[in-house]
Amino acid sequence: IKEYQGRSLRILDIGTGTGCIAIALARFLPGASVEGIDFDEKIINLAKENSYRNKVKVNFYVMDILNEELLEGYDLIVSNPPYVRESEKKTMHGNVTEFEPAEALFVADDDPLIFYRKITEKSLKALKTGGRLFFEINEYLSNEIRGLIENYGFTEIVIKNDINDKPRMIKATKI
Repeated sequence: IKEYQGRSLRILDIGTGTGCIAIALARFLPGASVEGIDFDEKIINLAKENSYRNKVKVNFYVMDILNEELLEGYDLIVSNPPYVRESEKKTMHGNVTEFEPAEALFVADDDPLIFYRKITEKSLKALKTGGRLFFEINEYLSNEIRGLIENYGFTEIVIKNDINDKPRMIKATKI
């Protein structure tokens, strides 16, 4: 976040859920214009309430990323999309599966990269040149996600590990 502080940025959080990522970005990057999208009006209403409670301005919208087009002109697009394969469900901790809706977590085993593919494809048009794409990723699919992003022409791809030294985040730049 430090490299973005003090800059006027336009940021989009795709699959915002409760809005926590968008809200954190708005708090720590006060010069940024932050937007969040998700597919369900109830989810968006919760995100709006959380933004209000945290006293930060985030514009939240209902949008289905799989079937609708993004606006253009973003500097950063961030997403923590559903990425746990159905076959991995039994390995999930109850503190996750009991409190998160299934559609926020799981994807079909036969197309686990569906959200990464759609978001990366749409980010080509939505991001400014030099804009950055950030994803939380499935630790078991990091190489596949990297390859997908490379195939769309993104550069400067970096995978970061979490505190357990597992690949958990990827960053890429639009050329």
